[in-house]
Amino acid sequence: MDQAVCCYRHPDRETGIRCTRCERPICPECMVNASVGFQCPECVNEANRRTAAPRTVAGGTVAADPFLVTKILIGLNIAVFLLVKAVGDRLVNDLGLYAICGNDPFTGQHACIGVADGADQWYRVITSAFLHQEYWHIGFNMLSLWWIGAPLERLLGRSRYLALYVVSALGGSAAVLLISPDVLTLGASGAVFGLFGATAVFMRRMRYDMRPILILLALNIVFSFTWANVSWQGHMGGLIAGTVIAIGMAYAPRERRDLVQWGTLAAVLVVSLALTGVAVAQITS
Repeated sequence: MDQAVCCYRHPDRETGIRCTRCERPICPECMVNASVGFQCPECVNEANRRTAAPRTVAGGTVAADPFLVTKILIGLNIAVFLLVKAVGDRLVNDLGLYAICGNDPFTGQHACIGVADGADQWYRVITSAFLHQEYWHIGFNMLSLWWIGAPLERLLGRSRYLALYVVSALGGSAAVLLISPDVLTLGASGAVFGLFGATAVFMRRMRYDMRPILILLALNIVFSFTWANVSWQGHMGGLIAGTVIAIGMAYAPRERRDLVQWGTLAAVLVVSLALTGVAVAQITS
């Protein structure tokens, strides 16, 4: 006599149906329709867990708040700005970007200050990107960060967007140290220009009308070279870094997307830090 087969979840119920994936016996209450036959609840739940989360155009994870990183960056910049207003120029001198070596006029001894004063001063290449003194400066940068950065964050996802922002800022700092290291430089403009370049790349990749972003970018480049006390070096360094990173992100083949995207980011980061090292070596030699 054949032994009755019972549902694995309900031992008191006989059944002749088995899960098409794990072959466990299942009763009508436990059956879940599948493309072929029926599956048990455990197999269905496992399949749901393995289902890929929604992805952005660049392959990032879609977040509940697609603008969170942009909001945090704006908040950090404003917090540092308020701290500068409370503390004064001392904080600007402590966090700003510059590298100078020369003879002390009083002692005659050779001395270096800023990034040139050793590896423990290299924090300036990133802290300077969160530093502002004037209301117009932080106002313009934060408006640009929101207008350009927020849509780009939604397009890239949080981690790729944050990495793009930080490495663009480092690219801007490297250009400043190579070209005009003796001028105190501060502001988020290098990072923002990196976002401008990335936006243009992705608009090209998705075949959008590029005229608005190209006009806006051209105007900002003109202002960079014509306005007084504006670091065109930092702007162009950030723009180049952000554009190269975005090319790697936008045109990475799907089967090797993560490798190409993060590899491009790492390459631009290494080049930026290497150029910073070259610049400091030239100053201190």
